[in-house]
Amino acid sequence: MINTVVRQIAFYDFECKLHAARRGGELTPDDINDLWMSVQAESLGPAFDFMEGYETFWAYIPHFVHSPFYVYAYAFGDGLVNALYAVYEENPTGFQDKYFDMLKAGGSKHHTELLAPFGLDATDPAFWDKGLSMIEGMIDELEAMED
Repeated sequence: MINTVVRQIAFYDFECKLHAARRGGELTPDDINDLWMSVQAESLGPAFDFMEGYETFWAYIPHFVHSPFYVYAYAFGDGLVNALYAVYEENPTGFQDKYFDMLKAGGSKHHTELLAPFGLDATDPAFWDKGLSMIEGMIDELEAMED
């Protein structure tokens, strides 16, 4: 979960910075590498030691070329599942039926309709807090292991 959310948000940030820079003119591979490394350093923090060659890792991610800005879907999906699980933990009664109805709907409805029976609204920042609080709890557990 941590990898999905943190990494994909960093990828999205990289894409935003890359496209914004490109609007100003052509970019060299070194320009792109510098953007990649700035985003990775911000995302991973000072504890991470980048190996030689990491500056070109952006090139192995096909979404950047074939499906620009697609990476948000990973973080969205993870946040969605975590928010649903938080609802289940708060009140499991009737959750299964609503969940199966949501799955049966497939792609026939917008997410706002699919989440309404759970009292969730993905346009509300509190929705994301539900999912992020689950990840925050995991990070707290990891940090407690260090002590």
